[in-house]
Amino acid sequence: MNALADEAARQLEAAARAARAAAAELARAPRPAKDQALREAARALRASAPAILAANEADIAGAPDLSAAFKDRLLLTQGRVEAMARGLEEVAELPDPVGRTLAEWIRPNGLTIRRIAQPLGVIGMVFESRPNVAADAAALCLKSGNAVILRGGRESLRSVGAIHAAMATGLRAAGLPEAAVQVAQTADRGFVGAMLRAAGLIDLIIPRGGKGLVTRVMEEARVPVLAHAEGLCHTYVHAAADPAMARAILRNAKLRRTGVCGATETLLIDAAIAPGLLPLLVADLRAEGCGFRADERARAICPDLPAAGPEDFATEWLDAILSVAVVDGVDSALAHIRRYGSEHTEAIVTEDAEAAAAFLNGLDSSVGLWNASTQFCDGGEFGFGAEIGIATGRLHARGPVGLEQLCTYRYHVIGSGQVRP
Repeated sequence: MNALADEAARQLEAAARAARAAAAELARAPRPAKDQALREAARALRASAPAILAANEADIAGAPDLSAAFKDRLLLTQGRVEAMARGLEEVAELPDPVGRTLAEWIRPNGLTIRRIAQPLGVIGMVFESRPNVAADAAALCLKSGNAVILRGGRESLRSVGAIHAAMATGLRAAGLPEAAVQVAQTADRGFVGAMLRAAGLIDLIIPRGGKGLVTRVMEEARVPVLAHAEGLCHTYVHAAADPAMARAILRNAKLRRTGVCGATETLLIDAAIAPGLLPLLVADLRAEGCGFRADERARAICPDLPAAGPEDFATEWLDAILSVAVVDGVDSALAHIRRYGSEHTEAIVTEDAEAAAAFLNGLDSSVGLWNASTQFCDGGEFGFGAEIGIATGRLHARGPVGLEQLCTYRYHVIGSGQVRP
């Protein structure tokens, strides 16, 4: 290990030990203190908006070769700072997830058993580009009684630091330990490596970023990971779809924000309606600058569409590009999704309730929607106040990860003198 890596490991260990002490205190903190911290942090975000935007400008200037989609993810505006502040206030309004009785039952011997929600402990958050993730993650961890160590990408280091300063102001105002929310002070990749090896100090790693980052985390981590590697989302326009609804949903699902993981990357359209509807869908999106990659059946209807290569349906574009395939009913759509999808989010547009049920019940994906845009796969839209990420694994949590998903549980067993025979 070189000197830089050694220093990064020392920084991580110091941060993690401070976080563990803070987590123990935060787990016992009453709701009013946590809510006060969030509201004071929201005020601090608004008050420091000029400093946050200046830091963001410096970040963008320091990375001039960004793609349009990446720049959009990195960019902060006055509106996005206000959205972060509102997000903190919304989390403050949510019920406290800690200490809830999740289940209770009485055994034949008279023992009462209760399953009680409790924080996970220390969360390590590794993310790229989007600095607003720092505020969302900090808010959710604080409210759920967890300490968090935030490690943003080098491209957002100044922005994340400015946002963290507002969170620290909120913690101080509420008398809570500032070490409950920490930010890596270095862009050295060795800090991430140290986080991934910090079993016993960090309880859960949540990566949020591109496939390369998430793959590295999942391959190297010695700590449990909650993640999704890709957001390869599909919108299936069924034969019984309302055409106007399909046009509105697809436009939003693809183009509202092309760089988010819930953006639709592939349109599946039923062969029965494709000749009449596909040209309209293509025209709608093309008018807004969208490009396409289409299979042979789609190109037979719209010959000017570029042909899809073998890899296109397996590509998360994160850009104004849409893959298009014509399918023969629900089973055909599900087969395409199983072959190419990432188990993130899929939508069906149809007026046929039986077809919708068959589609939703046939999915392995973490989120399925009926007659709605895939871009609703978002913690705020689910009523979670915010989200710390999307999970597509099979254990602990799936879909948007909010307050409840940042808790585990313990058991309380209440007796009246019982002894085991």
